Amino acid sequence: MTENNTNTITDGKYVELTYLVRDSTTGDVLTEVSRPLNYVHGVNEIMAPTITRELAGKTQGQRVDLLVDCTELYGPRDESLVVTEKVALVPREYRQVGTRILMENNLGEMKSFLVTKIEGDKITFDGNNPLCGREVIYQVKVLLVRDATADEKEYGGRVETDPATSPSG
Repeated sequence: MTENNTNTITDGKYVELTYLVRDSTTGDVLTEVSRPLNYVHGVNEIMAPTITRELAGKTQGQRVDLLVDCTELYGPRDESLVVTEKVALVPREYRQVGTRILMENNLGEMKSFLVTKIEGDKITFDGNNPLCGREVIYQVKVLLVRDATADEKEYGGRVETDPATSPSG
């Protein structure tokens, strides 16, 4: 029995991972996902395709550090998505830097904006991905690699034990 084959990420393997994203210049942690994500390699992608490609051939327990140019992932910054308004025109609950707001454009499409600045009587919203224009390091920790079951391959990840139960509320 070759241990390598079972614990190596290849198509059809069930994978669990966690990751964090660091700014490559400052080293600051920008995002951290500590609750394991799962997927079936080659069936669905939970990470950007460039990252998923790099995970192929990695093994359980391995940490993978990937330098990623977010302009490639999210496209270049679009300054037309930066909007400045008078604070008085914005509902009080949105007047805090770091607040996310869903806004609708004139075509009825929803877009997420982040409050990035409040100066004097002006508030600025940015619809660009916060990582746009940055170079970051994805530090991916491969927690588990095993053969996926037929159900997992069909579903693309872990199948919940009782899909009939719906959350109450």
